[in-house]
Amino acid sequence: MDYEIILSPKAIEDLESIIAYIAKDDLVVAKRFGKILAAEIRKLETLPNAGSIVQEFQKENIRQLVKKPYRIIYRIDYDKNRISVSRFWHSSRDNLTL
Repeated sequence: MDYEIILSPKAIEDLESIIAYIAKDDLVVAKRFGKILAAEIRKLETLPNAGSIVQEFQKENIRQLVKKPYRIIYRIDYDKNRISVSRFWHSSRDNLTL
């Protein structure tokens, strides 16, 4: 069964900020990168455990996909077949918060 994908308000804000930042230099590249990140997320519909466990939290259900230089942080709700994307986090930043 496929998992439902939900983006948190913070993840939406992160994604919009990433695209806006890249668009300052090149709108085409910004749109392309946004589509790449969306494609990464869609993979989770059928492969929820594709990402690695997030080192900062060490919980089986909090995982990440890495699309350099960003980490896509997500939570898996196995009972509800739901993936909640929490953040798009630049790898140079410290203190990951969800």
